[in-house]
Amino acid sequence: MSIWFDEPSVEWANSRCDGTAIRALGIEMTELTDDSLKGRMPVDGRTRQPGGVLHGGASVLLAETLASWGASFTVDPERNYCVGMEINANHVRPVADGWVYGEARPITRGRTTQVWDIRITDEQGRLVCVSRCTMAVLAKPSEY
Repeated sequence: MSIWFDEPSVEWANSRCDGTAIRALGIEMTELTDDSLKGRMPVDGRTRQPGGVLHGGASVLLAETLASWGASFTVDPERNYCVGMEINANHVRPVADGWVYGEARPITRGRTTQVWDIRITDEQGRLVCVSRCTMAVLAKPSEY
């Protein structure tokens, strides 16, 4: 059984990222499963630190992007929206080039908060970063 509200689209989500940090770093959402959102990010001049490997902040941006879109896809967009409250990340393997792949899956989805687990791997499927992101579920303001 799917966790998603209605029928979300990664194509629609990707189309909404023009002019954002998401687009600037080359992040794209790639797939929705019944209980996760997947995406990828290039490891290149946009996402490397001066030492030549993937910048931890870029990994965190990928993780929060997946958690934010994932959380948003689970609520009624006419009534609620989701924003990040807290994120942490452990960087466990350096990557110098290619792509990294993220998969975000909810740990809990409450009425006012959600907690998401995000795993980022390299092209060989090895763990690069593990992150946890807490999302606030907010009511859309009433129109006057």
